[in-house]
Amino acid sequence: MGNERRPVDAQATAIMVMMCAIWGTQQVIIKLAAASMAPLLQVGVRSGISAVLVALVVLYRRDHGALARWTLRGGVLAGLLFGTEFVLVGEGLRLTTASHIAIFLYTAPIFAAFGLGLCLPEERLAPLQWCGIGLAFAGVVASFAGRGPAPAGSMAWLGDLLGVAAGAASGATTTVVRVSALSRAPASVTLLYQLLGGFVLAGGAAVMMGEVRVTWTPMLVTGLLYQSVVVSFASYLAWFALLRVYLASRLGVISFMAPVFGTVFGVTVLGERLDTAFICGAAMILGGIVLVSAEDLLRGGRRARAIPDEGCITGNGT
Repeated sequence: MGNERRPVDAQATAIMVMMCAIWGTQQVIIKLAAASMAPLLQVGVRSGISAVLVALVVLYRRDHGALARWTLRGGVLAGLLFGTEFVLVGEGLRLTTASHIAIFLYTAPIFAAFGLGLCLPEERLAPLQWCGIGLAFAGVVASFAGRGPAPAGSMAWLGDLLGVAAGAASGATTTVVRVSALSRAPASVTLLYQLLGGFVLAGGAAVMMGEVRVTWTPMLVTGLLYQSVVVSFASYLAWFALLRVYLASRLGVISFMAPVFGTVFGVTVLGERLDTAFICGAAMILGGIVLVSAEDLLRGGRRARAIPDEGCITGNGT
């Protein structure tokens, strides 16, 4: 019974709220430094720096034995999907607001639930979860349909669409980790595969698209260090550390605060405006995510005495 996870206590809740706030700043920080370095190149560079740091952790913990053939297929696929998510987010931030990306990116649990339901019999979707998926999908449609005529030359709708696609890629990453040999690998190794994928794909895409101009400023240097060390390295490892102790389903519910923080920071720091259609659509999306996860929470409670909560979570957002 030593592998059983504990219910979330006050300390874990406080740590999760702090991490959600950190995750909510990601798109804002990228936007603030966008004039000095393209968002796509930023996520590529930060992935490379974070990958080096995580590789040091892998060596320190002697987890490098898991970087073997039995994890390679799942690791490469997870890395490609994670890198695709980064490419989509980087380009999306160039076209739309940080607030919009923060919400659309966090449709990932919806796509993960759908993918796991198709791949694993024990993860088949319950009626409540189908309702949640329907509500979230309606929210996406509402946010697009209600925006009205776009100003001439505006490509914000495409940026939003890229945000939804990034959420799908993130959900697919979770599915791959869960159904592949990575589910038995150390979390540090799984994270390393993902960060390497992000570095190769996002960095490579930035080079191919010519988005390589860099103007070194204090804002850019500070932003890259923050994204690399605090977000992609420290917060992700802290997340995995919590998963070793607490029930993943309970932690997952608290993590829904991240897109709320992202929207608040986008409005307060960047001065972004939210139209009525987006607010209504975002509320529907978040409601759908809650419904999907509520079933997992109830299911986890029913099985808690019999089955330890192992948790299978990938890095949050970008």
